[in-house]
Amino acid sequence: MAKKVFVKEGTYYDSVTLMSVAKDVKSLDGITEAVVVMGTDANKGILKEANLLLPEAEAANANDLVIVVDGEEDVLDEAIETTKTLMAEKKNAGGGKAEEKPSTLRGAIEAQPDSNLVIISVPGQFAAREARKALNNGLHVMLFSDNVPVEDEIALKELAVEKDLLLMGPDCGTAIVNQAPLAFANVVSKGPVGIVAASGTGAQAVSSLVDRQGVGLSQVIGTGGRDLKSKVKGIEMIKDLKALAQDDDTEVIVLVSKPPAKEAAEKIMEEVKKIKKPIVVNFLGGDPSVVEGTDAIWANTLEDGAFKAVGIIKGEDVAAGGMSQSEIEEIVKEETSNMNSKQKYLRGLYTGGTLCSEALIQLTNEYGDMYSNIPISEGYGLKEDLKSIENTVIDLGEDDFTQGKPHPMIEPYMRSERLLEEAKDEEVGVILIDVVIGYGSHMDPAGEVAEAIKEAKATVADRGGYLSVIASVCGTDKDPQNLDMQEEKLRKAGAKVLPTNVQAVRVASQILSGIN
Repeated sequence: MAKKVFVKEGTYYDSVTLMSVAKDVKSLDGITEAVVVMGTDANKGILKEANLLLPEAEAANANDLVIVVDGEEDVLDEAIETTKTLMAEKKNAGGGKAEEKPSTLRGAIEAQPDSNLVIISVPGQFAAREARKALNNGLHVMLFSDNVPVEDEIALKELAVEKDLLLMGPDCGTAIVNQAPLAFANVVSKGPVGIVAASGTGAQAVSSLVDRQGVGLSQVIGTGGRDLKSKVKGIEMIKDLKALAQDDDTEVIVLVSKPPAKEAAEKIMEEVKKIKKPIVVNFLGGDPSVVEGTDAIWANTLEDGAFKAVGIIKGEDVAAGGMSQSEIEEIVKEETSNMNSKQKYLRGLYTGGTLCSEALIQLTNEYGDMYSNIPISEGYGLKEDLKSIENTVIDLGEDDFTQGKPHPMIEPYMRSERLLEEAKDEEVGVILIDVVIGYGSHMDPAGEVAEAIKEAKATVADRGGYLSVIASVCGTDKDPQNLDMQEEKLRKAGAKVLPTNVQAVRVASQILSGIN
């Protein structure tokens, strides 16, 4: 086996394109590994860990394209040329004259003077400057960028309050404003439920489940994940809560977040007391007593939050439509009957961060402590190598996995690789996964992971065991990927598909109990 590197100076490609090309090159005959990245320090670290940091790659800078292939020596030159060809095809995709695009915010405002909202996605060190410009120009802001100093976040949100503008973010990945889906969002019908969420996939899960029950959404406003931390104290959530209270199209409000800081929760609940509209509070893993002294309704899970909101609109209790305990027991019996005596552990591989947190909380409550890269139990954090330990649930969208790579909701290839790796462990009996669809997500995430599921199940079967794969899909039948089609692809691959993450976790937990 041999390695070869090619560096092209001053040539930028986005991480999604790079990952897509690398995947295609890796599938070539005689190639065991292919990495196509920009020459950033973080990417050099990835190359070093993979033993692919050749001298030419080490000398590259952040603006240089780096291609490294590993495999049979006589195919390496052809693989490099194929990579360059694929890169050129990606760059020229669509043909025709390239559309002229403004290179500055000022140019964009001049080109589209009637626009009133800007989405900002630039490196964190520049994001606050651009957001401040937008606010001072009277524009609402969705700040997709992360790594923005918290002091800048507070100053920006205070400015937004002063100007009565939205400042969604930093690190805001999901919103639906006046029926316009922004970034990672699902296609939902217009209706009476409004959501304010300090969680991207949390907002997606609740909005999708509300829509599936035939009740639409008025607004879905993201605040950014730090908004309810002690330093920020819910500045954006409070402002958005007030806005939905005054919105004639919103009849029920749902608040979604991971557990807020005490100071933030107190401020938010003081505002909740002033609002006459029904409010459902889902602070995932938080303390239900936070709603005491208010008329707000507590929800334990994302599913619970969605169905309580729907129930208020319909004037009746709305069941989640999941399986009965007897049906779950039948699945458990079916899934465990062909496992061997060595199989005793679960591995959760999540692309949605809040869905991962929800799974960790539920599994810990129902079964016991889980190892994770986002642990909720002291002493259960993964080591630096991020290798799974016993029962492990992983958020593959965390920075440890996405440095120099696209988020797994955009490019799920890395999850498929991890799934195949987990299947090599003879003690693994259950794989738990999510699939998140909608705008911004991969166009066929279920199809991507389905091939890995088939291969993983075959690997385990070959050594006399059985691999149980439990899945759920977050999205709607109106999404480009289509909910029903995504679920069917998972079923055909041999996965058991449940309507929600909570129900998938419940089944996985009982299978885990059944093999221990």
